[in-house]
Parts: sequence; structure tokens; C-alpha cells
Amino acid sequence: VNIGFGGLITLLLLLWLLQFSSVYSDITDGNAEHLKREHSLIKPYQGVGTSPSSQWDFWGSTLVTSQYVRLTPDERSKQGSIWNTVPCYLKDWEMHVQFKIHGSGKKNLHGDGFAIWYTKERLHPGTVFGSSANFLGLAMFIDTYPNDEAPDRSFPYISAMVNNGSLPYDHGKDGRSTELGGCSVEIRNRDHDTYLAIRYSKGRLTIMVDVDDRNDWKECIDIGGVRLPTGYYFGASAATGDLSDNHDIISMKMYQLMVEHTPEEDNQDWTKIEPSVSLLKSPKDNIDDPTGNFRSTPLTGWKVFLLLLCALLGIVVCAVVGAVVFQKRQERNKRFY
Repeated sequence: VNIGFGGLITLLLLLWLLQFSSVYSDITDGNAEHLKREHSLIKPYQGVGTSPSSQWDFWGSTLVTSQYVRLTPDERSKQGSIWNTVPCYLKDWEMHVQFKIHGSGKKNLHGDGFAIWYTKERLHPGTVFGSSANFLGLAMFIDTYPNDEAPDRSFPYISAMVNNGSLPYDHGKDGRSTELGGCSVEIRNRDHDTYLAIRYSKGRLTIMVDVDDRNDWKECIDIGGVRLPTGYYFGASAATGDLSDNHDIISMKMYQLMVEHTPEEDNQDWTKIEPSVSLLKSPKDNIDDPTGNFRSTPLTGWKVFLLLLCALLGIVVCAVVGAVVFQKRQERNKRFY
């Protein structure tokens, strides 16, 4: 076996490209054929209002302009939300949210954040970023202020929660006891818009972020065993307290994912499914876990890549050592002829 340094680099590059494509091919390319306009919020927001034909309705401090939907201004004690009036019956979907959080507050002197919802009820004001704490469905929280002030987590922080209505979101603990996972991201006061992609397909929930406006998606949450019904509503809400920020939604684009299901799955009444997650531990077991992390997920893409890289390096090392030993043996044998 003879493999030079250039060949090794080529192999590693090919392996990395294969891994890169497997990770990022999961994010839809925005194919207009699969865009579901009845569930999308797009400039200039013509379908927003209180008329019977409107597809989006808003509440509270929400201000709709031609360029953005501002859920809250940079003022204290504000709440606002915007909700799709059309229930979603897609079994597999991906939501792209373009947003901007900005304000005059300095580090840790701003708040509180906003949430993206897929829930049974809509327009239910409450204490969780402007909406109800006892919801049924899925919520993604973009939390910009650390209420818990634990040293092991930096903010802003994105997390997700699935609820059947029995577990209220604990705002004082930043939702640690019920979160499915999360990540810290620098998304506030950026010079460009930031993006969030939420994919639900075949029982798997994946959340990715693009904070540099380069179409470079980074994985934040990836968890299987998630069961969500159809017929729920999408929405977004935000709140400010003693501290404040502008929470702007630029767009929410819904894409249908073309996925095949088994006959049993197709015949099931998806509207009767109870929101749930199959985990090794229940959210209640996580209350005493200071990390707030109880995910039971397979290896992520980068972990698989590192394992493959180590395996390839091991093979290369063995091949080089074997070649050197073989060559030495050949030279030694020549001395006896």
C-alpha cells in the first residue's frame, strides 16, 4: 500500500465533503413548489389582519409594517404575538424563520426574547414570552435574558419543548426542567438578519441556525421520538419586562417535505396524536439536573465524521507501517542472494 501525503489529504477532503453534504442536505433549498403560502408570513404581509379572509392575526403590541412584523418595541412591559389562522395538516414540514433582535440595552441588560409555536390553541396570552405556559404542542424559545443566572449557560439561548398541557414552562429557571436540548447563539444586534430552521419529519425534530446570513446552517437541536399531531397552529410571540428589545419577524416560510409513510401511518388519524417525546427520562426527572439536558439521541454528524476520520487515520497508519516493514524485509532478504 503506497499512499502519499497528497493522497491522504484528498481522502480526508472527500470524506469531509460527504459528511458536509449529509448534514446540510437536510435543510430545504427553499423550492417554491413546496412553499405553503397559507402557512407563510412574507413581505409585504398582505394576508395579515382581522378580516375573515386573513391568514394571520396579531395581538398586543405587535406592529405590522411593510418590512417587518415587530412583536415588541424596545420598551418595558410589552407583549405581542402573531398567529396563523389556518391549521396545519402537514405530517412533515420545515419552517424557516427570518428574524432580528436588537435594542439599546447593553450586555445582560435586555430581554426577554421570543418564541415560535406550533400549538393546539392560538392567541392565548400568558407569561411565557407573551403566550400561555400550559400549551399543547411544540415551542421553540429564543431566550435573551438569564433569569436563573447559572454559570454553565450563556445567553442568548435557543431551546425546545414539547408539552401535552401538563408541564408548565418554568420561566424563572429558563425552562431547564422541560427542555429537549438547546444551544447558545450570538443573535442580538447583528448587522444582518438571522435565521432559524425548524424541521419535523418522521418523528424527528431538528433545529438549525444561521447567524451569519451565509446560508451556513449550524445544528442546535436534533432529537428523535417526537410525536406531534396535525391540525395545530403556527405562531410567534415575544415579551419584555423591566428590560426590553425590539423583536422583529421578517418572514416565516413553511415548506412541505415530501416523505413516504407506511400504510399504517397514512391510515392513522394524526389529529388525535398526543404531543410527546420518547426519552430515557421524562421531563419531570430532569428537574434536579443542573444541566437541563436529558436528550437520548444518536451520534451527531460531526461525531460520526470524527469517528470515520479516526478510523481512516488508523488504516493509513497501519498501511504505512506495514509497507515499511515489508520493504525492510525485502531488503534484508536480498542480502542472502
